[in-house]
Amino acid sequence: MAGGFAEVADDEKPARGVRVAAVTMAVASPVLTVVALLIWAGLPDAWTPERTVSPQTAAALTFPAVGAFLIFHRPRLNLAWLMCAGGLAAAISDLAQAMMFRAASEGDLLLAGYLRLPGQLGWAVCGVTLTMVLPLYSPDGRLPAPRWRLALALGVASITADFLRAVFRVPPPPEGYPYPQVIPNPLQIPALAPYTETVSAIAWTGIYVSMALSALSLAMRLRHADSVTRRQIGWPLLAFSGYIVFLVVAAFVPGFTWIAFGWAALIPVAMAFSVMRYRLYGIDTVISRAFVAAGVVAVVSAVYFGAGALSGLLVSGYGQVAGIAAALFAGAFFQPLRGALQRAVDRLLYGAVGDPGVLAGRLTQAVLRGDPAKALTSVVSVLRDGLAVEGVAVEVADGEPRYVENGRVGPDAREVPLVWHGERVGRLLVGPPGARRFPAAHNERVLATLTPYAADVAHAVRMAADLQRSRERILTTREEERRRLRRDLHDGLGQTLSSMAMTINMARLSLKNSPEAADELLRELHTGMGAVTGDIRELVYGLRPPALDDLGLVRAIRDLAGQSSPPAEVEVQGDLGELPAAVEVAVYRIVQEALTNVRRHAQASTCRIVLQRERPVLRVLIADDGKGLPEKHRAGVGLGSMRERAAELGGICVVGGEPGAGTRVEVMLPLLTAPPDELEGVLSPS
Repeated sequence: MAGGFAEVADDEKPARGVRVAAVTMAVASPVLTVVALLIWAGLPDAWTPERTVSPQTAAALTFPAVGAFLIFHRPRLNLAWLMCAGGLAAAISDLAQAMMFRAASEGDLLLAGYLRLPGQLGWAVCGVTLTMVLPLYSPDGRLPAPRWRLALALGVASITADFLRAVFRVPPPPEGYPYPQVIPNPLQIPALAPYTETVSAIAWTGIYVSMALSALSLAMRLRHADSVTRRQIGWPLLAFSGYIVFLVVAAFVPGFTWIAFGWAALIPVAMAFSVMRYRLYGIDTVISRAFVAAGVVAVVSAVYFGAGALSGLLVSGYGQVAGIAAALFAGAFFQPLRGALQRAVDRLLYGAVGDPGVLAGRLTQAVLRGDPAKALTSVVSVLRDGLAVEGVAVEVADGEPRYVENGRVGPDAREVPLVWHGERVGRLLVGPPGARRFPAAHNERVLATLTPYAADVAHAVRMAADLQRSRERILTTREEERRRLRRDLHDGLGQTLSSMAMTINMARLSLKNSPEAADELLRELHTGMGAVTGDIRELVYGLRPPALDDLGLVRAIRDLAGQSSPPAEVEVQGDLGELPAAVEVAVYRIVQEALTNVRRHAQASTCRIVLQRERPVLRVLIADDGKGLPEKHRAGVGLGSMRERAAELGGICVVGGEPGAGTRVEVMLPLLTAPPDELEGVLSPS
């Protein structure tokens, strides 16, 4: 037991020592910075520099604290130790510079000269660790490739050169010196005086170039990394790029200096997001919108000022006209440019899978290669890949298949309605984010692009299911009709004909011996023939009303209207001479059923029938002035039959009417000879 506890204690000692070191740096660095700020605040005005804080001040306050936080979670993380060391060096530099001016203000110029050395050394260590080594080795502690050692060597050499220049430089002359006395340099080398300015220019050029290369290394990692690493790189890339941009701009526009200071404080926070929680924050949204906004502002501004300048030259003296022309010209570029930049950033951040246009192309090819059911499976797969979620499902209303799932959507799935031409055809269920989570902004772009495709496929699935059900109904109806005909022929007409054949045989046998009996049998046979004729007429009438063949549709309707009570007035508009047989039967049966309802229930004094033929549809109206439909109306067998007959032909039947205001039956049937595009929007009640 003692040995086991001893092992645990030995293992905890390094961890405890590491944490103590991290906490020490995290506390010492801001304390030194605060002391430096207090020293600056206590200096006489003559010895107070114009700016007493710098980006390394922000680094001293934030980097060690964040580095210590990371060390507590990952003690062997070298990047965290770099952050602590660089922040502490920045704090030492700030304190040394403040003490240098404090000593100079108190008359101890020699001590002030020596204090320049730790100030410059802290600056050099801070610059190398935080602006060069840290981005080059982020986020995994390794260089992107061996060739990037040249960028690190350039940065170290440049900072070292400027450090040596500052350590061994010759103090400037008293004339034009901004402070009461010149702070001497005990380590000066007079022979280097002619080269000081040249060394400074070369060194700072190398510093800026190496900083840009360090940020570029992150961009190169982002381009070639997998999707998870891209998200991990995104935060430090944004932070370092922003800091470099504002730092360079501040060299020419001093007003941006404070922005650069603030941005420097964001770098350690971005590193923490990258190392610890990179999956929980939408860095790609920030980068995407930042790049798009910057690109749009830059290009539109260039176009605006270019167009304004050109218009000013061409229409000199008309400044308002030039301004309007420039604004219109720049506005014309805005939306196309925004779309192009968004697609480019999507491809950069997410690759081909993040470009909604590429996903739409994949989806189109998948839809073309399979039937609607297979296409629905492809839609779900592409959506899951494009959204990078754990699962996606599509539920189709009255479709077959009704539900298709890829992955696991879970109980808290997001629901997106699938709408086809204003009609809801199903819903899309999006599961929780996967390992390659994309931000909400990207999700919305993918959904906005692919949801219409999903709605089209869901509608096709519904139509295929409706077609299959229609075929089944047609087959069932046909078989039922055949069964009815067989039953009627066998049980009715067949039995009657068999009985008549027996009667004929009995009449033949009785003809010589008993003419009176034969005559009676023949009279029975004649009566039976009349019954057979009636049965055949009923069979034929059940298949198609004979009045349609004998009179035509219009005269058959007029005949029905004349037999109705009250007699109905028939109005015909257009040529009804050559209608499809199915349309004629449907119209005749619907009118017949409507007139039956008028006679039985309407208590009407007048009735009107209108037959109107347009090229794409045939409209039928049966209206009366009766008591109308009751408030709690329930459709019976007759009304259901009318609607079914219209639906079988792809039309609609609408029955309406307020109590006391009569009843209207409106029917619209598409004519099969009309082009499909002419039917769109026509089948709607007037």
